[in-house]
Amino acid sequence: MYVISIFLASLFILPLLLKRLCPYFWKDAFYLVKMLNISKTYILLRRRKPIFLFVDRFLEQTVTRPTETFVVFDNERYSYRDADTTSNKIANALLCHPHYNAGDTVALFMGNEPAFMFICLALAKLGSPVALLNHNIRSRSLLHCFSCSNAKVLMAASELKGAVGDVLSSLREQSVTILLMAKDCDLREMESFSGEVEQASEAPVPRSFRSHVTFKSPAVFIYTSGTTGLPKAAAVSQDRLLMALAVMACSGVTADDVIYLNLPLYHTSAFVIGFVGSLETGSRVILKRKFSASQFWVDCRTHRVTVIQYIGEVVRYLCNTPTGPDDRAHCVRLAIGNGLRADVWRNFLRRFGSVQIREFYASTEGNVGFVNYTGKIGAAGRTNVFQRMLFPYTLVKYDTERDQPVRDARGLCIESLKGETGLLVSKITERAPFIGYLGNEEQTEKKRLRDVLRKGDVYFNSGDLLRVDLEGFIYFQDRVGDTFRWKGENVATTEVADVLSLAGCVRESNVYGVAVPGHEGRAGMATLTFKDGTTLDCKETFAHISYYLPPFAWPQFIRIQNDLELTGTFKQVKFKLVKEGFDPNTIRDPLFIADPSRKMYRPLTPDMYDSICLGKVKL
Repeated sequence: MYVISIFLASLFILPLLLKRLCPYFWKDAFYLVKMLNISKTYILLRRRKPIFLFVDRFLEQTVTRPTETFVVFDNERYSYRDADTTSNKIANALLCHPHYNAGDTVALFMGNEPAFMFICLALAKLGSPVALLNHNIRSRSLLHCFSCSNAKVLMAASELKGAVGDVLSSLREQSVTILLMAKDCDLREMESFSGEVEQASEAPVPRSFRSHVTFKSPAVFIYTSGTTGLPKAAAVSQDRLLMALAVMACSGVTADDVIYLNLPLYHTSAFVIGFVGSLETGSRVILKRKFSASQFWVDCRTHRVTVIQYIGEVVRYLCNTPTGPDDRAHCVRLAIGNGLRADVWRNFLRRFGSVQIREFYASTEGNVGFVNYTGKIGAAGRTNVFQRMLFPYTLVKYDTERDQPVRDARGLCIESLKGETGLLVSKITERAPFIGYLGNEEQTEKKRLRDVLRKGDVYFNSGDLLRVDLEGFIYFQDRVGDTFRWKGENVATTEVADVLSLAGCVRESNVYGVAVPGHEGRAGMATLTFKDGTTLDCKETFAHISYYLPPFAWPQFIRIQNDLELTGTFKQVKFKLVKEGFDPNTIRDPLFIADPSRKMYRPLTPDMYDSICLGKVKL
């Protein structure tokens, strides 16, 4: 009887002790069990014959739930059968085209709409990789992104005909076939393709067309600015998309959920998590053309949305909308995303109710990621021994002045201590590969960090500074290199500088990102010098950058100097400029701010600076 009493008492006391000594023990244990089950499912899928790809999961859903709604767009609903039939027609129309062969890479230039999804499914059925072009890019950037995809076919939305027309002569030189998703086109260099699709057969696409595909084959190319230069095409393998099927499921999403998808589909988050992830769960997707803060909760109530995707900027915009009595009148229970600041996180929960936030850290081309499955506010993820065994990673000390990792006398990197900020690096292995960038071996090699913990090892350089606290939570600190993030987009400083160099008056430019109170990421700023006899033309300069760059890449601030400061190795000094920011109270150089309403730059005054810092002026 005494032994039984001790046993029963221990059953009662042990959980209390664990909660006090290891407050996250049970959440860690449940997450570990979930990851083991996901790993088991993934292994079983990989063993299936013939090879099982993400598109095969879509085909399974088509069989088991043909009439269930797959995607809702505006006032139109598409079932799984509709998506399957339409993607078959697109695939069969492509097979009839003389300049396309199954397996060829196709570039897709299109905004958020169901056709985007259906085309991607069609190409997956044909074993063709798809390069997802940002529909905001124009001119040189558009041509660069298309060219590095090695595609010979460009499929474009009808409303983007003008953007394609701007680079038509260069595309013609490359013998590119341009298929416009319209019923007719007045340019002979472009072919109207919607009519061909309507007349095409609905017959299923034989599996033989993708028999050449392996798990290592690229499924999609997603463009990332990385750390420097123009956008680079990061290859996402079939294997990675197969793993992505589990992302929504491991977060507790089921077929009963309704997912609100308003992030751009050319982004990793929307494509890999929102689109591909929903194929596993069979959830209904509410697809929007773009994010609208004023329409967000209206849509969520109308469609009884239960799951939303976010980036930090989206949540901040929602928190900045006027408060109302129906702020908590919604069905949203789960939010999945990244880049959420702690203060915005708290504000969101306080205002919109107890929504479960599933913050994560990952990158398009990276080989490691973290998930904050505990809901710890401000943390980007949590470490665990199981993950570190399978996907070795570490944080190493980083010299931001020299822009390189700190090394010891042996030439090896020095690991950061708990609580210290360090550069995240993850070991490149067969299980955790780094494929790199299509047609850009130089930038691919820059992301490989060698001799990290021992001579001869190779790690992926994330380019991100993180910190791990004593409890094992990971916090994002900053980015390194020549890229800043603004409005949820990576902006390469070299691309902006190249555009500024085309302006007739600019002699030199130094582009960087500066922190703005109350805003996520960093706003673009350019320090300029001018050619003899010229000065800043406020209207002409704005017209120039707005023509060549998407809004998120515009320099919000301009600083004028007589000469740019250089280092001893003739590199532009950025660190000092970044630190000084855009405060006219401390900077003697002339400062200007972009004014889109007037389509010009105008002088930045101390009063205007104070208004920006107080949140009275939105950038």
